[in-house]
Amino acid sequence: MKNVLIANRGEIALRVIRACRDHGIGAVAVYADADADAPYLRLADAAYALPGKTPAETYLNIPALLDIARRAGADAVHPGYGFLSESAEFARAVADAGLIWIGPSPEAIARLGDKIAAREIARKVGAPLVPGSDGPVRGGDEIRAFVAEHGLPVAIKASAGGGGRGMRVVRETAEIDELFAAAASEARTAFGNGACYVERFLDRPRHIEAQVLADRHGNVVVVGLRDCSLQRRNQKLVEEAPAPFLPDELAERIATSAHDICAEAGYTGAGTVEFLLGADGMLSFLEVNTRLQVEHPVTEAVTGIDLVIEQFRIAEGLPLQIDAMPAPMGHAIEFRINAEDPGRGFLPTPGRITRFSPPGGPGIRLDSGVETGSTVAGAFDSLMAKLIVTGPDRATAIARARRALAEFRIEGVASVLPFARAVIEAPDFNGTAPFTVHTRWIETDFAADLDAALRVPEAEDSVLRLPVEIDGERRDLGLSAGALGRLAGALGASAPAPHIGLAQPATEAADGLRAPVAGTLTRWLVADGETVAGGQPVAVIEAMKMEMTLTAEKAGVLRQRIQPGEELAEGALLAEIAAG
Repeated sequence: MKNVLIANRGEIALRVIRACRDHGIGAVAVYADADADAPYLRLADAAYALPGKTPAETYLNIPALLDIARRAGADAVHPGYGFLSESAEFARAVADAGLIWIGPSPEAIARLGDKIAAREIARKVGAPLVPGSDGPVRGGDEIRAFVAEHGLPVAIKASAGGGGRGMRVVRETAEIDELFAAAASEARTAFGNGACYVERFLDRPRHIEAQVLADRHGNVVVVGLRDCSLQRRNQKLVEEAPAPFLPDELAERIATSAHDICAEAGYTGAGTVEFLLGADGMLSFLEVNTRLQVEHPVTEAVTGIDLVIEQFRIAEGLPLQIDAMPAPMGHAIEFRINAEDPGRGFLPTPGRITRFSPPGGPGIRLDSGVETGSTVAGAFDSLMAKLIVTGPDRATAIARARRALAEFRIEGVASVLPFARAVIEAPDFNGTAPFTVHTRWIETDFAADLDAALRVPEAEDSVLRLPVEIDGERRDLGLSAGALGRLAGALGASAPAPHIGLAQPATEAADGLRAPVAGTLTRWLVADGETVAGGQPVAVIEAMKMEMTLTAEKAGVLRQRIQPGEELAEGALLAEIAAG
């Protein structure tokens, strides 16, 4: 293996490029128009443009990727995570093209990527499982029959899904039909397969996962365990390794089950076996992710193992260098730094980054796909960077995280930094109280504290920064566009032009339905000219892989102004609603 095509973008593309450098092999990058100035392209040995603009036309375009691999002289393909990383079709196409696929076999991806088939494997090896349907459910009646036997809550999940997409939690019987339709629709959009199954939902569970490496010689090793319970709407935001406050017998059962599932599936490469641990102590297998995880750096930090290089070695046919789980060296915590506004329900905020000033110092690693001047594209994921903080123990890692998050500055787009700073001060998480974090902790137990933390007024984005001296002490004075305008008015001068990088608020129209963020209209839920009621769901838009349902603010006749598939700027008019 001498030259690897990286079929991905952003920080994971840069992460793989660096591993190629360390392993002594070439790296070929690909890019969509929106990524033409991305930092990862400058560090690759070669970079090739993909046709089109949408994910389907670019990073999901198998023929285009294989054509670039041929033209670039690549002999291997690394899929990163997301996009085609768990596509058995892509893995098979890579192999059929005579290239090395850096990942598990297409057969293993297909078996474990189908959640129903994966449950059967888990059941066969005796892994813990909550009750679930024997196969896909065909409608609300089958779900109601399952509920009658096993009770509520239950989770409706996409058979081909992952990452929380195509998943709905039913807590009331009356919700079944609506939530089944929503889960199936999202599953078809995200995975091209609307099949869903149902299983008993564990309330207030922790999310524990086992990192696995498996070579082509039959060796399977669980490298370590992680806790990924800090999630919002099933999207992980903070992860740590090793999984804290986990009894030894539970940790051993998780590791053994993960090993046995991968061995039974004939797995090779790096993969993750995920489990849920209920508040009552019930443990259940969740799924297998047949790829590298976003949170893999925390395992690297406490084991000293470069998981990407291990993927390379396995793809080259080399045996694993370890035969048992290594004892963790200290503790690591990862914060996903997304371009999302926690003060507006974590809405994605694409745009230009006018300042990106990350922290440094002992125990700090930053995996970033952006820099000052980068544009966060609305067509793709909201992840800008990952902050990984390590220490000899959890308390030290938390102290360093507090310092690093205080240093981190991002301007021009909203970020989740205020949320991360609030989390690190939460007694439920930081060790000043018993650890009670679970997968819905952010939306439930932590919601009031987060709202209070986000109510603290933040300074306006500064257009002009001046160092000043006050009583002999140097201070930085930031003057916003508003402050400069008021100063200019007081002096009789004209106000300065707004800073190019600042997002301007959209003009509201009382009778219009407008996009809350930049994105794409996915579908209309009502017909053009239909009379709608106030609060009625009328459209679905997608921004940075997140679907949002828009509702009518008042009753009236809806007149559509754009068609599904059209790209939207923040504040763009989707429809007018006139009094009927």
